[in-house]
Amino acid sequence: MPNTDRFTGRAETYDRFRLRYPSDTILALLRTWTGLQPDWLIGDIGAGTGMFSEVFLANGNPVIAIEPNDEMRSLCKQLLPTWPLLEVHSAIAEATGLLDASVDMVAAGRAFHWFDIPRALTEFRRVLKPDGWLVLVSLGRDKGEDPQSRDFEHLLTHHGIDDHYARASFRVHENLHEFFAADHHHFEIDGQQQLNWETFLGQTMSLSIVPQPGHPRSEDFHRLLRDYFNTHASNGILTAPTKCWIDAGRLSTQ
Repeated sequence: MPNTDRFTGRAETYDRFRLRYPSDTILALLRTWTGLQPDWLIGDIGAGTGMFSEVFLANGNPVIAIEPNDEMRSLCKQLLPTWPLLEVHSAIAEATGLLDASVDMVAAGRAFHWFDIPRALTEFRRVLKPDGWLVLVSLGRDKGEDPQSRDFEHLLTHHGIDDHYARASFRVHENLHEFFAADHHHFEIDGQQQLNWETFLGQTMSLSIVPQPGHPRSEDFHRLLRDYFNTHASNGILTAPTKCWIDAGRLSTQ
C-alpha cells in the first residue's frame, strides 16, 4: 500500500480521536532552541488533518500545509475559515512544490517515518532558507515493557496488517541525530490518558496497521481488542501511557 493511502478511510476517526499536541510546551521549546518568531513561514509536511499546523497558527505563524491524502487534506481545509494564515496544498514530502529557500522552518508531526527519508531531506534542504530549521514531533502510545503495553503491541503485531513495515519505518526516530549538522535539540514528555471503550476503539482504529471493517482480519481483531480492554481497564476506563518526542535542528548539507 502506498504510504499516501494509509489513512484513506481513517481520516475522520484520526481527527476525532488522535491525541492533540502539547502546544504550549512545543512552542516554548522552539522559541528557546530556534528563536521561533511569529513572522516565520512554516512548511508543515504530511500535515494530515492540520493538528500540527494549528500549533504554529496559534503562535501567529503563516503555515503552508502539504498533504497528499485527499481525505486528510479535505479535513485540513476545514480549518481555513478559522485560520486565515493557513494554506493547504496537495503534494508529497519528496516534492512539496514549495519555492526554493522559501520557508523558515520545515515541520512534520507524526509523519516523518512515512517519508522516503533521503529524498525528503533533499527536498527540505531545497525549500529551507539558509540556517532554517527542521522540527519533528511524534506523539502517541508509549511502547513500554509493562504487561499492558506488551499485550497491545502483541495484538497489533499478530493481528494487524503490515505491522513489520510500520515498525521498521518508525525506528527512524531513534537515529534522528544522523540528519542534523548542528544545533540538534531533543526533548521527551511522558504522560498518560484515560480512555473509555469508545475513545480507545477510535484511537486504535485510526492506526494505519489496524484492519478496517470488511478486512478478513477485522472481526477477530475487534473481538481481541475488546478482550484486551476488558482485561486492562478498571471500571470501564483504560489508563494508557503516552510519550511525545520533540526534535529540532539544522540539516547537514548532504
